[in-house]
Amino acid sequence: MRSRNFLYAEQVTLSWDPPGLQAGVDEAGRGPLAGPVVAAAVILDELRPIAGLADSKKLSAARREKLFDEIRAKALCCSIAEASVEEIDRLNILQATLLAMRRAVEGLRLKPVKVMVDGNQLPRLDVLAEAVVKGDSLIPSISAASILAKVHRDRWCAQMHAQYPDYGFAGHKGYGTAAHLAALREHGPCPEHRRTFAPVREAEALLAGRQCSL
Repeated sequence: MRSRNFLYAEQVTLSWDPPGLQAGVDEAGRGPLAGPVVAAAVILDELRPIAGLADSKKLSAARREKLFDEIRAKALCCSIAEASVEEIDRLNILQATLLAMRRAVEGLRLKPVKVMVDGNQLPRLDVLAEAVVKGDSLIPSISAASILAKVHRDRWCAQMHAQYPDYGFAGHKGYGTAAHLAALREHGPCPEHRRTFAPVREAEALLAGRQCSL
């Protein structure tokens, strides 16, 4: 009798790559206290190389913005997807990240024969996939995906700064900086904060305590 594990496809690293299109995948926004987690998938065009691709964290904001436009113009196809704050709080941040990655791959106009994902975790896909630690520094298509995801999320932060100026999203990008934590303690969470993250829970409890004492 076959075990239950037989029913689930395994994704393994091969010593050779199948011929065909390969996509790179990366995410942005796992660590922040607010907003969606964003993932991008990119299939580059070998005939239209893009100079200067690198881990998005090692590039200036201006350079990322320029490369964002170039990637969108030159890649064979690319896709950007999100998992919402509600999904992060319901599933946990890891599972929400893998969900966003799967959505990004499924959103590609062309189907790759292999997907290379930055890190050591893989979303469940219907194509061959390989996790590559520090792939955003090693594999151009993953670098391109990291840039798309980072710029997309930074633009979201700019929009949220306009909507919720008390929190300073344009500066800290949702991360738990001293300024962000101080704003949380003073104003409580906004609708875009991740309620399951400890600093947000603590700020919400503090605000509730103040209201009860009035």
